Amino acid sequence: MQSKKNGRQFEQYKRVVKFLGSVVIVLLEVILYYYVWMNYYNRNMTIAFWRRGNWLIIGEYLALLLLLHRTYGGLRIGIYKYWNLVYSHMISIIGVNAFSYVQVVLFDKKMHNPTALMILTVVDFLVVMVWALAYKKVYAFLFPRKQLLLVYGDKSMFHLMGRIDSREDKYEITKTISIDEGIGTIIEQAGEYDGVIIGDIPSEKRNELMKRCYAGNIRSYTVPKISDILLRTSVELNIFDSPLYLSRNIEGLPWDQQVLKRIEDVLISGFMMLVTTPFFLIIALLIKCTDHGPVFYTQTRLTLNGKEFPIYKFRTMVVDAEKKSGPVKAGDKDPRILPVGHFLRATRLDELPQLLNILKGDMSLVGPRPERPELATIITKNIPEFEYRLKVKAGLTGYAQIYGKYCTTSYDKLKLDLTYIRNYSIWMDLKLILMTPKVLFMKESTEGFEEGGFEDPALKEK
Repeated sequence: MQSKKNGRQFEQYKRVVKFLGSVVIVLLEVILYYYVWMNYYNRNMTIAFWRRGNWLIIGEYLALLLLLHRTYGGLRIGIYKYWNLVYSHMISIIGVNAFSYVQVVLFDKKMHNPTALMILTVVDFLVVMVWALAYKKVYAFLFPRKQLLLVYGDKSMFHLMGRIDSREDKYEITKTISIDEGIGTIIEQAGEYDGVIIGDIPSEKRNELMKRCYAGNIRSYTVPKISDILLRTSVELNIFDSPLYLSRNIEGLPWDQQVLKRIEDVLISGFMMLVTTPFFLIIALLIKCTDHGPVFYTQTRLTLNGKEFPIYKFRTMVVDAEKKSGPVKAGDKDPRILPVGHFLRATRLDELPQLLNILKGDMSLVGPRPERPELATIITKNIPEFEYRLKVKAGLTGYAQIYGKYCTTSYDKLKLDLTYIRNYSIWMDLKLILMTPKVLFMKESTEGFEEGGFEDPALKEK
């Protein structure tokens, strides 16, 4: 295949291309800031900075810029789509420029005109758009999309195929083949493609196929099972001449992590309550003026160990919306949603009252999203492991919310939530909290929300 030949021709230089692309844009951003600092802010300081002081400011700007780019993925060339890359990049730029302005004010102990930094942010945005477009074209030329062979079993792979096809810039499923065709036949055909996607097939056949792909230098992408998540997040023990993987049997988080997590919840949610008080008042007024109904809406959800609690939300739908329909997911064009409700749902502002749930101790800032008992019962019938999510408190945001989408299936959300539970640390919590603003306004995070939702196999009664 021509694409395979071209793709492998430059494959060994992929890291170099990504690194050079990152260096180019970061240097441009630092140079632009250096110009603004030297010509607008340092010049107007009561006591100007000199050579070492200026280098310290620039070094600090560079360090914070790299930290935020790493957090939000602003330099993930070849991984994120064009607008996702630009969006991720600009969140970092806005954050570091805002910090720089506050720093100038604190250093000089007086207010400065922020116009220069605002113009800098706009220029940065334009530069990033040009840079991202240029590297998208360079990357597509050097590394054309991979032609893949999908191996499937008894379970439907339509959901996975849809996800892969959405990245037409990176992958194309050229052919599908059943595992029943035999591993020998699959390996013979795999050589004609850039890689093999190993779908949800029996573990024994999957393991053999993975080994055969590795032996034949065939790139493989494997859909993990729950047991794979548990194994991957286990602790490696090298106390014998054969490695062991320890999967701890602790119920939930150890007590010390629970204490730290509770302190984190109280401090951050308390601060957020103070900052968002004006939003509470404005939103409450808008809802009340819409149909004069109640401002808040409560719904029973599940948290740690299956405990039920009333979750608080701003009401986005008509009163008694589920009286006739029952507990069903609402689509973007659902007639039951209030006019102001569309905005609240799109911006996730309807979730703000859950800060009260966090302060009460029903929820945590970060954790698996709390499910409704009725839906959890149906999902658990299809996926018994779904109860594993209840080993920790439910969360306002979570691993599945950051790395998943609205239309991510319950089974895949379970895998993401288990990854969080098994890898939990206070640093992971802080990272996920910082990443939450990024997904609030991203269209991709609500993919599948339109046209009345999506088909989740786990929500179908057996």
